Amino acid sequence: MPTLRLFAAAREAAGRSVDEMPGATVAELLSAARARYGAPFAEVLAVSGVWVNGEPAASDTAVGEGDEVAVLPPVSGGMVPADPVSGGRGGR
Repeated sequence: MPTLRLFAAAREAAGRSVDEMPGATVAELLSAARARYGAPFAEVLAVSGVWVNGEPAASDTAVGEGDEVAVLPPVSGGMVPADPVSGGRGGR
């Protein structure tokens, strides 16, 4: 069974950071996760990126034993990157 790794808001919504989840594709695995963790998780999932074994994944990406599927919600806050032309720091 693939391993589901949850980060930030996805981890909070599911109440755990790692789980094993059935499914032969990313779509099947995420459907099982939605059923297991409910509406709060589904809301986070709707705005999250999904990666399989460290690579961005589509819903039809095949998964199986030994694969890691990561759900990465968007990150907010932080600093604007330095301006590469002037070398100055960004700001808000």
